[in-house]
Amino acid sequence: MELLEIQKLPTAENSAIHLHPSDNVAVARVPLAEGQTLRVEGNEFTVRANIPAGHKVALMRIEPGEYVYRYGQRIGRAKKPIEAGDHVHTHNLGFEEVELAYEFPDKEIPFPAPPKDMPTFLGYVREDGRVGTRNYIAVVAASNCAAHTSELIAESFLDEPLPSNIDGVMAFPHGEGCGMSIGPDSRQLQRTLAGVLAHPNVSAAIVLGLGCEVNQIDHYLGPNAPRSSRLVGMTLQGSGGTRGAKDAARREIRTLLEQCGAEKRTEVPASKILLGLNCGGSDSFSGITANPALGVASDMLAAIGASTVLAETTEIFGAEHLLVRRARNRDVAEKLLGFVKGYKKYLNQFGGSFDDNPSPGNKEGGLSNILEKSLGAVAKAGSSTLTDAIDYAERITVPGFNFMNTPGYDPVSLTGLAAGGCNVICFTTGRGSAIGFPTIPVIKIASNSNMYRRMTDNMDINAGAIADGERTVQQVGREIFDMILRVASGEKTKAEILGHKEFVPWRIGPVM
Repeated sequence: MELLEIQKLPTAENSAIHLHPSDNVAVARVPLAEGQTLRVEGNEFTVRANIPAGHKVALMRIEPGEYVYRYGQRIGRAKKPIEAGDHVHTHNLGFEEVELAYEFPDKEIPFPAPPKDMPTFLGYVREDGRVGTRNYIAVVAASNCAAHTSELIAESFLDEPLPSNIDGVMAFPHGEGCGMSIGPDSRQLQRTLAGVLAHPNVSAAIVLGLGCEVNQIDHYLGPNAPRSSRLVGMTLQGSGGTRGAKDAARREIRTLLEQCGAEKRTEVPASKILLGLNCGGSDSFSGITANPALGVASDMLAAIGASTVLAETTEIFGAEHLLVRRARNRDVAEKLLGFVKGYKKYLNQFGGSFDDNPSPGNKEGGLSNILEKSLGAVAKAGSSTLTDAIDYAERITVPGFNFMNTPGYDPVSLTGLAAGGCNVICFTTGRGSAIGFPTIPVIKIASNSNMYRRMTDNMDINAGAIADGERTVQQVGREIFDMILRVASGEKTKAEILGHKEFVPWRIGPVM
């Protein structure tokens, strides 16, 4: 199945995309046939093999050991002679970790002044000043032992009428919370669940445990707990088991619904947006269409004092020098590099490397290795100043473009962004990843038109129109920005309509 069905008639001049003057490869915009003539930057050559759309074609002879360049950056060395017109992919392109030169900022970069005309959206203002884009009751399991009961509680409200401004009762089951060491792993889980319980899209919550697990519910309760008047803790052991806990939780939720039902959306500045930036099932078009377009929207939000958050540490490897160059100060740059070094050490424990990241689908879509994937992935963050770098599930507090240390595994990455406080998430995909989150709207952006047409039930925006020659990156970026504000005001995304609610905390330690 082809990745892209071009609408504009392909010609020798427009059938391949040359991304940077120094690149010695171009990206096939349409499937290329052996013997086909291409003209790129005035050079004419013959395609030497059938090349799928999204894959690379050599523009010149590349000797063994010479670097291959895409986006003006090195993405590996030729493993054997490559001729102009050859297909360049894993069979003749080798991966190696490159030595990167870091350009650290020599002075503090100031935050931009707020605009005179601030765009707005309709949201739920919380007592801590943050703003929700949704209004949920959450039932959060403290451990795997309470996971099933949390689902039963939420499911029991599916057929009951709720106040019109309550989006639903949503369960957060997971497989963690016990059989784990007391230390960094348990603290990270506690930080993650606390972020879910006190999320601006959550009006009130129940935290439910078995009673004897490592992750005790007492950690989340007490007078100093966020939104303590709307947070209820209970255990199965203290409530009479599964049925008893379900009945007790239903009584508590009915009371909470009365309180939460009185809340209304009000007009708030768009600077209250906390946007998560994520990608999954990427293809070679992701770095040409969907990711740069999302980068435009990210820059627009950063310019008005909103927060945007790039995640997936495994998918900035090989491109981190580009982010260091944009850091607000030396400390932010060093924090970012610390996360990359820490993740490399983490992978080494298991004999892995960053290049294990590209999936079979990524490679089928034309991405040869992690360097090429990362260079396209960081485009989601546009060109704004990197204002902060934070660890997994830490609270997002700094306006502008932030980075969060997460895996590249989509449900785990989205969970970290959610726990950090993101109230909207934009998710780009070239292969059609179907994913969402229980309490946060996830906007899905397709990188190519063929996949968009095949999966219209899942996709909200088609950035493939950029490769089709029908729209510009700036135009699609504006479309994304406008949709973010509409979704923040209540418009449902395709992931919400389909009921996607993936929630997977990051387990980093051993199973005891």
